[in-house]
Amino acid sequence: MLLPRLVPRWFARLASQLARLVPRRQSRLKPRRPVLAAASALGLLATSACGVLNEAAGEETAETIVIALPDWTGGQATAGMARYLLEAKWDHVSVELVNLGQAEAWDALATGQVHALMEDWGALPDRRELYVEEKRNVTDAGELGITGRVGWYVPQAYADAHPGVLRAENLGEFAGDFGGEVLEGDPYHATHDEEIIAGLGLPLRPAPTGSEDALIEEIRAADEAGEPLLAYFWRPHWLHTETDLAEVELPAEYYPDRPLHKYLNRYFLQTRGEPAEFLRDFTWTEQEQNEVARLIARGLTPRAAAEEWARDHPERVAEWLGATG
Repeated sequence: MLLPRLVPRWFARLASQLARLVPRRQSRLKPRRPVLAAASALGLLATSACGVLNEAAGEETAETIVIALPDWTGGQATAGMARYLLEAKWDHVSVELVNLGQAEAWDALATGQVHALMEDWGALPDRRELYVEEKRNVTDAGELGITGRVGWYVPQAYADAHPGVLRAENLGEFAGDFGGEVLEGDPYHATHDEEIIAGLGLPLRPAPTGSEDALIEEIRAADEAGEPLLAYFWRPHWLHTETDLAEVELPAEYYPDRPLHKYLNRYFLQTRGEPAEFLRDFTWTEQEQNEVARLIARGLTPRAAAEEWARDHPERVAEWLGATG
């Protein structure tokens, strides 16, 4: 029988793997009591043992890939499409999307609690320097294929009537029309709005609406009513396909155009084979992202939105699924 001779080999290998996988400090995502942690380790041992025996029998071991889910719809579209494609290509792969803020996502990526950050706008250069360049536990997986652009926008109709508003140095003349405010979305988003206001000496103040959805509603309401509004916003974003907005010419140093990047946990990339390589190589376009993001904005989950979009674009999906393996 093979089983008695296999046990010492797989047990030794599992012990080595567990020593590397179990973190030395408690997970911020899943705090555990000592007893529960021990039980979890035993469960992991049993599951891994089954995986080794399945591998010996020529079967693929089930695996879970964790992807950070940001709070903006474009990033959610990217994460949702990555999940759909991974699960469509490999039967043994399941994907978990975890809601995390930008800083939390970077920290979890570094510890291996999260395997992939599929859309980063470069808002936290200190995290990138720490984990990619210094500790080297995160790998830059290259460009997503989309260039991000952040700025200040006004309704196009207002800009047509007041063309001077599109020059940042003139904004003080129109501040009264905007109620002295630059509308923002989530108050935790990294912005340079206060620096711009101070640098240009503008009689304005940042005014967070509380969320991306709330900001969109303000922009839509102003556009439909023909009222003035000044808002922090960005592209790609699906709203640009439905609402005409004009961008104010801000000094380039505040919000330079940024090719959006993907980042992977380094150990994940080194050990998880084709699924990890697939995420490293994945790219798509601004139009594709906007179409999926619009479905999310209408109420679908990121996974459901990706699946619905995929049904209407089988040739594009076939291109992605044929990329590896």
